Amino acid sequence: MTRPRGPDEIQREIEATRTQLAGTLDELAERASPKRLAGQARERAVEFLRSPAGMAVVGGVTLLVALGVARRVRNRNR
Repeated sequence: MTRPRGPDEIQREIEATRTQLAGTLDELAERASPKRLAGQARERAVEFLRSPAGMAVVGGVTLLVALGVARRVRNRNR
């Protein structure tokens, strides 16, 4: 059987719970911060673009853009 708690003990438990909840909310706010998430996305994108696969993607896109520009220039001169 549990012993009854007094009002002071209950108040201390409430304060401790509030403190824990405030810390948890601060942590969640930091994790969901748009600046932080944008920074992480940028870091991942830069990391990918520096990888061999990323360089291949950039090269392929560059080639497609160059071919598109050349085609437009060629079609204008006709």
